[in-house]
Amino acid sequence: MVKHEDRTDQNHHGMTSMARIDPLSEAETDEPRREALEHVRAAHGRLTNMKQTLARSPVALRSLMTWYELRDAIVEFLGERPALLFAHAISTATNCLVCSTFFRRILTDAGDDPDHPTLDEREQLLIDYGRQLAHNPHEVSDDLFKRLKAMFDAEQVVLLTAFGGLMVATNLFNNALRVDLDEYLWPYRKASEVRASE
Repeated sequence: MVKHEDRTDQNHHGMTSMARIDPLSEAETDEPRREALEHVRAAHGRLTNMKQTLARSPVALRSLMTWYELRDAIVEFLGERPALLFAHAISTATNCLVCSTFFRRILTDAGDDPDHPTLDEREQLLIDYGRQLAHNPHEVSDDLFKRLKAMFDAEQVVLLTAFGGLMVATNLFNNALRVDLDEYLWPYRKASEVRASE
C-alpha cells in the first residue's frame, strides 16, 4: 500500500491533497482491477477518487458498491428525496466531506437547501435515525425505534438500517484514508469547508 501521511501535493487549483492512499492510476491497473473499475463505470458512471482508491482491492470495491443496490431498495418505499436526506444526515453526522458534499450537490441541484430542508414527519424521523446510527447506534432510544416501527414495516426497518450501516462504512473509509474531494464537488462545499481549505 502507498502511504502519504505527510503529503503536501497541490493540484492546479492550489488545493492540497491529503489522501493517505493514492487513487489507482491507469499505469498501476492490472486486469482484475481494470475489470472491477470498468464494471463500476458501466453500472454507476463516474469513477471518483473513492472508487479508484477502493479499486486497489477489487473485493473492497465490490463490497462497498453494494451501496447502490441498498439505495435502490430504500428508494422504492421512501422515494428519492427522503433517501437522499437520510444518506446526507448520516454523512454529515460522521463529518464525511466526500459523501456529505456528494449529497449536498444532488439536493442543491434539485432546488433544495441541504442545510435547512423543509421536512415532513417521516423525513424528520429518517434524519433523526440516520444521525443516531452515525453517532452511536447503541443509543437508538426505544421512543425513536417505536416511531420507526410505526412508520415502516420490519423489512423496511432492516433495509434502512443495513443501508445506514453501509453508509457509515463508506464515510469511515473516506475519513480514515482522507480521500480527496473530487473536483466536480468543490463548488458544493459548505462555506465553512471552503474557508478551512484556503
